[in-house]
Amino acid sequence: MSARAVARRYAKALAGIGESQGTLQNLMQELDVIDALVRSHADLQRLVSFPIIAPSQRAAAFDAILEKAGASAMLRKFFTVVTQAARLSLLHDIVASFHELVDEKMGVVEAKVQSAQTLSDVQSSRLAASLASRTGKTIRIQWRQDPALLGGLRVQVGSTVYDASLQGRLRLLKSQLLSA
Repeated sequence: MSARAVARRYAKALAGIGESQGTLQNLMQELDVIDALVRSHADLQRLVSFPIIAPSQRAAAFDAILEKAGASAMLRKFFTVVTQAARLSLLHDIVASFHELVDEKMGVVEAKVQSAQTLSDVQSSRLAASLASRTGKTIRIQWRQDPALLGGLRVQVGSTVYDASLQGRLRLLKSQLLSA
């Protein structure tokens, strides 16, 4: 089984617990703090990444860190189980999978938007509203500038790509001219 699939199983278990207790949003915030804490400290990154230390010792050390960070008892128990199963190296994947699961439950979809120029707030909100009406879901826009598009924009929602870029239109025109 792939590491991503294992991480998703742990995230699914945590999401189930959070949903039953009504603490899904709190768990997500706590996980983000823990994830950022681990990413910002090289020693913590080593503790999480390297399986040289025995799982019981890693669990005790990580639990002490979580306690100092103010993590909830439920999240501390969760990470004790994860660590003793020698899966602490999947921490970042578990957090990412947890976010995906919460987004699915909340009906949130990420739209990857590429444009040649920066979108204004008005353009961004209009785009989000347009995509929301097409998909029936709440849209979170992830924007990236791509000067190669020349103008316009390209949007990917799930596996669907909407290409309204000048580069895309030129490509379409070229294929039409070559097929004629």
